[in-house]
Amino acid sequence: MTTITRHHRSETSEAAAGGLVMFAAVMLFIAGILDLFRGIMAIANDDVYLSTPNYVFKFDLTSWGWIQLVLGVIAMAVGAGLFSRAMWARVAGVGIAGLLVIANFLSVPYYPVWSLTLIALYGFVIWALCVVPRES
Repeated sequence: MTTITRHHRSETSEAAAGGLVMFAAVMLFIAGILDLFRGIMAIANDDVYLSTPNYVFKFDLTSWGWIQLVLGVIAMAVGAGLFSRAMWARVAGVGIAGLLVIANFLSVPYYPVWSLTLIALYGFVIWALCVVPRES
């Protein structure tokens, strides 16, 4: 005979897990919008960006803007998918948030305070999507 063990979660833990996914969805969507605007600013060669002549990871501002724009649009789409609590959206959310952490790390010399702020925000998104149990 085989025994099947079923894990029963309380309603409060289910609500907390759902709340974390919704937190990640809202934060990823908002940060995606901000990255979209940041990409538009870079494409327009706005004076908001600092110029750092001796940075190891030097990019052209227009190409950097397109990278930010595309990643922002993808983050918005994945954030919208997270509202349905789909597993694909959770996996994609961790992936895109990880890519955006790397992108924001590379842009620290150009826009330092905002890059560090977004790195922290994407870290919270990754944490929120990874801590929720699979079944919720």
